Amino acid sequence: MKEIIVDSKYDGKKLNTFLLDTFNSLSMNLLYKTLRKKDIRINDVKVSENVVIHTGDNIKVYLSDEQLFGTISNLEIIYEDENILAINKPAGIEVASSNNSLTFALNSFLNQRQSLDKMENSNIKNIEVYPCHRLDRNTTGIVLFAKNDVSLNILLDKFKNREIEKHYHATVYGIPKMKHADLTAYLFKDSKKSLVYISDIPKKGYEKIKTSYEVISINKKENTSILDVTLHTGKTHQIRAHLAHIGFPIIGDGKYGNNEINKKFKVKTQQLTSYSIEFKFITPAGILEYLNGKKLVLHQK
Repeated sequence: MKEIIVDSKYDGKKLNTFLLDTFNSLSMNLLYKTLRKKDIRINDVKVSENVVIHTGDNIKVYLSDEQLFGTISNLEIIYEDENILAINKPAGIEVASSNNSLTFALNSFLNQRQSLDKMENSNIKNIEVYPCHRLDRNTTGIVLFAKNDVSLNILLDKFKNREIEKHYHATVYGIPKMKHADLTAYLFKDSKKSLVYISDIPKKGYEKIKTSYEVISINKKENTSILDVTLHTGKTHQIRAHLAHIGFPIIGDGKYGNNEINKKFKVKTQQLTSYSIEFKFITPAGILEYLNGKKLVLHQK
């Protein structure tokens, strides 16, 4: 059983919208089967219909974790030492959002991995890792986690001060005339709509962003390009919105891309991967000083 509270985003929405958005592996068929069996309660009242819900409602769903969240098997560890861990995040999962996140799955995996050691030594404590940055739900690639509070604080500071460089591969529709470009624009985040907007000129409420790209390859027949993108400022949906703004939407992006193009390529998630993270410290890094100059690279298939 899982118990969740409805936030303001879903006030006045239908129950199915909230539950399907919340639980990765919950299907429509299973949801309605669960309703028919009255295995869902709202404020401790059993419900059998797809009712309207409101902010603050307490919802209990009597299904297993596997039915609700699925399983993340064969987590690919890119790098691990006593302080940090880097994971290849699959599409379709948030980095950190309660019990259906990569963080939750990773902590479960790590604690299962050391279960034998705990049987031999009862003093071994459960592992808990903390994400140092985010990727969008359907963006794949390297996510960096800290294994302790000291490492977390150092890495958060390094990301904030741009002492960690992130590179992405993006497959876009169109072929840029410029093989390399440093793009500067201004971004506004609309939290209510979960959207961002890009402007070429400064505006009230907009923050300055910088994104660079280099063309890696082109396909004239398909009119597509693969770009190596460097993120200089880490704002919400920055790469996706910025590339779409200059006329090169990422294929598969349902929010900032083109639906007809996505249908043509039969792709449902943005073709965007965080493939490398490089530590470029210019200030002291304490216990993580040994990482300076190190580059973590995802070897894509």
